[in-house]
Amino acid sequence: MTTTTATPRPPALDAERADLLAALATARASLTATARGLGDEQAGARPTVSALCLGGLIKHVASVEEAWTAFMTEGPSAMRHDLPDGVTWADLAAGTAREIPRWAVDHRNGFRMLPGDTLDGILARYAKAAARTEEVVASVPDLSATRPLPEAPWHEPGAVRSVRGVLAHLISETAQHAGHADILRETLDGQTST
Repeated sequence: MTTTTATPRPPALDAERADLLAALATARASLTATARGLGDEQAGARPTVSALCLGGLIKHVASVEEAWTAFMTEGPSAMRHDLPDGVTWADLAAGTAREIPRWAVDHRNGFRMLPGDTLDGILARYAKAAARTEEVVASVPDLSATRPLPEAPWHEPGAVRSVRGVLAHLISETAQHAGHADILRETLDGQTST
């Protein structure tokens, strides 16, 4: 006799969580549709005066989603942006820092397809990030729960963000980059994602 073990079902989502995750999924689908049918070389091409490429945009959005999902569970320590001793934010912005922090290099490289990057690998990473976000959102007890944002010049001092606010930010950022990606794809080969 063979026995099977049922896979546990995720908890049912309330309407607000379902709506927020559906909006994020729609924005993700718009972004990834821009890469449909492309090879690695095309995904890494920079067809405009911008340094952006399709593969890099998707890679960046996956990284951003991973970071914000970690923020929902771990708080500001998941998104620290420490500076080396003697380096200021002004030095970093002006390009005069004697040492560039690892996170800044990773951020810059997050917009590029580097040697060894493949479009399939980037899309798989993004799918994994999406699944993790959905898992965390389903398990967080309160969408209104806030955490302090890490210290950085792009965050107001003392600012906090709720889980709901994180989701709204992810939807906005993903949709914005989907628009960028549409322009890149149309410039590459005349195709659009719609």
